[in-house]
Amino acid sequence: MKIEKNKYVSLFYELRENDSKGKVIEELDETRPLSFVYGAGRLIAGFESGLSSLSAGDDFSFSVPANDAYGDRREDMIVEVPVSVFQKEGVIDEEICFIGNTIPMSDSQGRRIDGTVNSIGDEFVTMDFNHPMAGCDLHFSGKVMEVREATPEELDGHKHSSSCSGCGSNPDTCGSGC
Repeated sequence: MKIEKNKYVSLFYELRENDSKGKVIEELDETRPLSFVYGAGRLIAGFESGLSSLSAGDDFSFSVPANDAYGDRREDMIVEVPVSVFQKEGVIDEEICFIGNTIPMSDSQGRRIDGTVNSIGDEFVTMDFNHPMAGCDLHFSGKVMEVREATPEELDGHKHSSSCSGCGSNPDTCGSGC
């Protein structure tokens, strides 16, 4: 059976920056595969495109340019947030507000968006809301373990699931900051 829309797919892969010789960003193996409903819109388009029409047992190796992954880094995603947002009783909460920490915030529509603290000033905290892999070309290599019809529950569950990364990364570990 070939990978196509609404098929349940299980696979493992190695994700690298730029190309097949780049820094390893993430590795999944047979004991910890990525399983998903293909075409549900939960993964980056370039990743799904690279898997199209593969079957169980097929190996894969392909690159995804930044614009088909997480897009280019955008300067308008680097924002100055009033320091008061991070204060408790007039003092910066150093347990959450420190350079390099990623903090869950909300955008103007109330949706969760993670921002990384770049700098802390007297009046503002500069935060980067770009995805950690924005601007990075990605290279995936791996193997398709299973392709089958998705169950109604799997189809329904993927409509409601949320994930950080289009490549299946855990929100707490995704990104390399390339």
